[in-house]
Amino acid sequence: MAPGIAATDPPVRPRRRLMQSFARWHIWLGWIAALPVLLWLVSGLFMAARPIDDVRGAALRRPAAAIAAAGLVTPQEAGAVTRLTLIEELGQPVWLVTGADKVQARFNARTGLPLAPVTASEAEQLARATFAGTSALSSVRHFAVEAAPLDLRRPRPSWQASFADGTHVYIDAETGEVLALRTRFWRAYDFMWGLHIMDPRTREDTSNVLLWLFGGIALASALLGSVLLFRRRRVAR
Repeated sequence: MAPGIAATDPPVRPRRRLMQSFARWHIWLGWIAALPVLLWLVSGLFMAARPIDDVRGAALRRPAAAIAAAGLVTPQEAGAVTRLTLIEELGQPVWLVTGADKVQARFNARTGLPLAPVTASEAEQLARATFAGTSALSSVRHFAVEAAPLDLRRPRPSWQASFADGTHVYIDAETGEVLALRTRFWRAYDFMWGLHIMDPRTREDTSNVLLWLFGGIALASALLGSVLLFRRRRVAR
């Protein structure tokens, strides 16, 4: 006779013992999954609070100006080219050239001659020409490619133009291209996105170990709870 069980106690059926084990596992897995599930809910609600165009600051970015195609000259001394893009910079047409070695440069589209890298003064002008808001420009700061800010998300050397409302306009330091416009809310949204995908450091990996682990735990807890629910309904009937 097992200790602690009276002779008159009915034997515990194997199925009932299994359900008791399911209940214990359901409770423990539920406690483990509670924190990530809460993070998923809070971050998801935060990201759904505003339209994505507001998050991206679409209203704060002036549309690109049309460029007259007449009189354009192909880039000179560009070598082998894999990509050629025509943009407007401060009223002038500019070719953005990507070479076979992935190096990018810019050329005057009227003369075909190469242009020098972007200076701080030019970056300031380009940022002002891009930004459609009313806030004043606070500062212009250069970032090397290996020190690119997290909210840029581009492995490019850049000028960061910071405006008083918290908006950052990033200008490519070599080509003058507008790389990104990031609002203060975009950065908060980006932080919540990092929590949502369980990658707060790079905020890029949507298939990381933590996401799979906590997702599996939450799924297992939900499945065990479903089994217990239908089992109890059968017993009640």
